Amino acid sequence: MAGVSGRELLRKVVHMSFGGVAFALRFLGPWWSMACAATAVLFNAFLFPLMGGRYLWRDRETERGSSLGIVLYPVAVLLLLVAFHRRLEVVAAIWGILAFGDGMASLVGMSLGKQKLPWNPDKSWLGTLAFFLFGGVMATVLFQWTAPGVYSLPFAVAVCGVTAAFAALLESIPQGLDDNIGVPLLSGLLLFCLVLTHGQWEGFFGAPGFETRVLVAVVVNVLLAGTAFAIRGVDRSGMFGGFVIGFLVWLGLGGAGFSLLLAFFVLGTALTKLGYRRKAEKGLAQEKGGRRGARHAFANGATAAGCALFAATTPLPELFALGFAGALATAVADTAGSEVGQLWGRRTFLVTTLRPVPRGTQGAVSLEGTVAGILASMVVAGLGVAGGLFGLGGASIVVVAAFLGTLLESVVGATLERRGLLDNEGVNFLNTLMGALLAVGIAALAAWSAAGP
Repeated sequence: MAGVSGRELLRKVVHMSFGGVAFALRFLGPWWSMACAATAVLFNAFLFPLMGGRYLWRDRETERGSSLGIVLYPVAVLLLLVAFHRRLEVVAAIWGILAFGDGMASLVGMSLGKQKLPWNPDKSWLGTLAFFLFGGVMATVLFQWTAPGVYSLPFAVAVCGVTAAFAALLESIPQGLDDNIGVPLLSGLLLFCLVLTHGQWEGFFGAPGFETRVLVAVVVNVLLAGTAFAIRGVDRSGMFGGFVIGFLVWLGLGGAGFSLLLAFFVLGTALTKLGYRRKAEKGLAQEKGGRRGARHAFANGATAAGCALFAATTPLPELFALGFAGALATAVADTAGSEVGQLWGRRTFLVTTLRPVPRGTQGAVSLEGTVAGILASMVVAGLGVAGGLFGLGGASIVVVAAFLGTLLESVVGATLERRGLLDNEGVNFLNTLMGALLAVGIAALAAWSAAGP
């Protein structure tokens, strides 16, 4: 193939060939599959380089003396098996995307991809399209093969197609972290949630008043997006991103859920504008006069929007409502902690070392900012109770999840972001995702404990 070296072609052939093992999951079951994946990790790390595997290493890997990507590939499969061992069809489908989507994206992109992505000059439109097409097709085949007769073909095509598109988008975003871990795990989580919607979509779209709900969602969010732009809270791209997030939230959880999103936006905008001149003088203020763009909107709102939709389309509405509130509470707590800490934080320190650092340091926290974050998360949790999304017990879970999520976000900021492996939007997305997962996890653990042995 033109533009592809013989070494790179062989590397991708091996990469995709390993994906063929995914067809064996149906027969191996979860535990033998985990054992095989663990063996593959050890083999790739220690034996493969001694058996000629070094030929597949890229130049920078040869200089470093190791190939992280070749080892992380089976690590990702092992983590998928641990996380979704009860849904092997999810593991198989994501393995198909990881192997064939990523493999063909590289080959097509290097040989034919002349038109580069505007947000990532290292990726091309044709490569991203190949990722989606080949990943989506193989994901569908493996999904149906691993769980024969369970799902209809249209459902499999739809959920695997959405997941492949999501994975292709994630893979195209420039970050310093190896995408052999992040892309499959996040895509696996999405596909798992989509699988939970099996048999629910007809009731969702056929619910009485659905058309009215769509119309109201459009009108309300057009007005809000226009207002946000008028008060210089967002730029043009942020206006579009905010509309999409708000529309999906209203569609899933109605006005009750939208009130939490509105609180996040109002509090976040107000706190960003608070003392803006002072923060700007010290080089701590949000860029572009505090106006947020689409990347910021999706980084902070995508998890919440997904949870809102899954609350309406799965048999677990309250659990996803808690995840929705946990994501927004964590986002607003992070914003409050940062903005208040930068203004009034008397002592800021890194949560990883407890060493004092200047205000605005990535991963730094302060007592004042932490208190502000807790109070902001309580506002979001209180609105959830008022709207009937969950009870007082759920509100306490949301506040705890937001507190823990912001602590974890500080760890990520002090480590990965400071080293340039994640940008601010990447950290924000992980922040909201951790808040949602913590809320769901704490609620599930509480329910399990209450049920007893």
